Amino acid sequence: MTTVTRFAPSPTGLLHVGNIRTALHNWLLARRAGGRFLLRIDDTDAERSREDYVTAIRADLAWLGLEPDGEERQSLRFALYEREFARLVAAGRVYRCYETAQELELKRKVRLGRGLPPVYDRAALDLTEADHAAKADAGEAPHWRFRLDHDEPIVWDDGIRGPQRFDPAQLSDPVVRRADGSWLYMLPSVIDDIAMGITQVLRGEDHVSNTAVQAQMFTALGATPPAFAHEALLVGSEGKLSKRLGSLGIAELREAGIEPEALVALLARLGTSQPVEPIADRAALAATFDLAHFGRAPARFDEAELHRLNAQIVHQLPYARVAHLLPDGMGVAAWEAIRPNLAHIGEAGDWWQVVTGPVPTPELADEDQAFVAGAATTLAGLDWNADIWKALTGALKEATGRKGKALFLPLRLALTGREHGPDMAALLPLIGREEALRRLG
Repeated sequence: MTTVTRFAPSPTGLLHVGNIRTALHNWLLARRAGGRFLLRIDDTDAERSREDYVTAIRADLAWLGLEPDGEERQSLRFALYEREFARLVAAGRVYRCYETAQELELKRKVRLGRGLPPVYDRAALDLTEADHAAKADAGEAPHWRFRLDHDEPIVWDDGIRGPQRFDPAQLSDPVVRRADGSWLYMLPSVIDDIAMGITQVLRGEDHVSNTAVQAQMFTALGATPPAFAHEALLVGSEGKLSKRLGSLGIAELREAGIEPEALVALLARLGTSQPVEPIADRAALAATFDLAHFGRAPARFDEAELHRLNAQIVHQLPYARVAHLLPDGMGVAAWEAIRPNLAHIGEAGDWWQVVTGPVPTPELADEDQAFVAGAATTLAGLDWNADIWKALTGALKEATGRKGKALFLPLRLALTGREHGPDMAALLPLIGREEALRRLG
């Protein structure tokens, strides 16, 4: 059977790192198996769903390199939901209820006070057709609940959490449709997973109780449930659930100079026993992705670790990948010379300024000023080639007896205006003969 996974965001806001991690893991799960990764836009909430968020979700996935193999939108599938809902009505698996939120809260408190689980008491099942007719005449529209089967425990072998077992009598029959006819999350998601051929559902552990309920919905609709796996949620570096993680999105990360390869490399392995490594090749990450590596402990997201990883990723990116992000005139040689000194690609402009000038005139001790002036004379008499830095420093070392820091630092300061930076053997040819003579002179 072909592995088919899905990512199903609601377009009521922008994606944050938790959403992105879920999308990535489903993409990796599908790619490792040579399967398909689908995007489903869960836009049944007409009031809160926005088209600009749909556009942003697609753009974020594209930026990350997680292009889906297909897309569905729930707002275009209402006819399907109506047909499947009618089947459940005919089978007696959904039923009409009328309690208000206040009435339900009072019932919950009463049950808690009696030491009973605070679940719905199924009082609406005692209503007769005459009762329903009377409520309709009074203008009361029902909401609908899915009737759980209490005869058998709900069990599944979770891909991360292992064997799971729920007593359905300890769960409330979930509301699946509101009184205004709109749909809640539970039932349309199951209907879509069946229709889309989803074979594996990988999501956060906050959905475990939802899975228990949805497992029975699959069966009620005559389908075999997909394989389920629930991963630990992200927490901040301090070990607590962070509000910031709920808002940290692609736009903010891009503004901070984070490259998609770095974010993917970090999120691919957070929460697993595998080390986080600067792997820029998504195919390589997919090849090692395995649910068996996931643990139950919360996955810690550390922005400082992301920035360190970003620097390691930047140091291996080829020129073709970054050319459109670099200053005009900066070519392959310049990128390869400057790349090891970057934490973010956006810093390349600062180092390109060192090449193109102007650079600040350093304050040098008298003996260093004389040394640099002598270096200009020496440089003027040398053949300019790719090894010019080696030839220059070798000649100066022989002529002055200087070595180490005393030899190299005054030259670097005069040529770049900085004490540290890219390898001068690569930088000097980029600066060029005439500009180098001008800076030394």
